[in-house]
Amino acid sequence: MNAAQDPRWAPHVTVATVVVRDGQLLLVEESIDGRAVLNQPAGHREPGESLAAAAVRETLEETGWTVALTAFIGTYQWTAPDGTPFLRFAYAAEPVSHDPARALDAGILRALWLAPEALQADAARLRSPLVWAVVADYLAGQRHPLSLVKETA
Repeated sequence: MNAAQDPRWAPHVTVATVVVRDGQLLLVEESIDGRAVLNQPAGHREPGESLAAAAVRETLEETGWTVALTAFIGTYQWTAPDGTPFLRFAYAAEPVSHDPARALDAGILRALWLAPEALQADAARLRSPLVWAVVADYLAGQRHPLSLVKETA
């Protein structure tokens, strides 16, 4: 049974991180189905992992950057063209340090810094509409305390 046929809503839970340095966004260029697309450092939460920890881990694994989360941007719901539902939790972060020798996750072509205007101009290469939705909210000043996302045992 595919996601579109399942009466229960069971989205893929993902995290994304908006990291800004000198007015530029930290992005990843990744290969998806043979196509180079742009995304925030993002990925799936692992079992037993907090959303915040997943955001920090995914950023490091995909870019080599260690970051410190500063705010929660928002939660985004999207259904991919194949019917797969996604629920993305987006965070803002500051860059702390970079390990240029660190191997990046499989499928990641490179990490790059890009001005928001350049990202918007290259909209056809966005991995999903969530990429710009998160950036637009960040640029509009949308920030919430990290404590908004509760982690309970």
